[in-house]
Amino acid sequence: MRIGILSDTHDQVERARRAVASLLAGGAEALIHCGDLTIPDVVEEIVGAPAYIVFGNCDYYPDDLRLAMRRTGATCLEQGGLIELGGRRIAVTHGDSRREIDRLTAEAPDYFFSGHTHLRRDERQGPTRFINPGALYRASEFTVGLLDLDSDDYRSLTIPR
Repeated sequence: MRIGILSDTHDQVERARRAVASLLAGGAEALIHCGDLTIPDVVEEIVGAPAYIVFGNCDYYPDDLRLAMRRTGATCLEQGGLIELGGRRIAVTHGDSRREIDRLTAEAPDYFFSGHTHLRRDERQGPTRFINPGALYRASEFTVGLLDLDSDDYRSLTIPR
């Protein structure tokens, strides 16, 4: 199973659309957004596969975002959550809350997805692989990630400006 991971879109609707299209073209069977969507229009672009979304520190209108998630069928994980896909346990949070990070890492997930820093990260610490796909806003290069859960292969995809 392939997972498309994106974060920190910050109201960049067209860029989010292109990012999701790239992830789906790469075979993504689920989409995970690690927060800072900022506006419902971005949520409307996270479609084409089952989607899981967390709130970030710049998501000032969570009720509007929740409504958009209901319209698109996305699963709202609030500030963070643990999901199971492809037989793997995946923790997802934005990365701005130490409390959420500690709560989720205590579960010893197979994967921990986050954003917030706008910097790509892919490293293993103990049993958990930590992945930050980068950002689609305020980054030197706009990137998302594609993870194959079966092979544990991770690729960073660059989204053109």
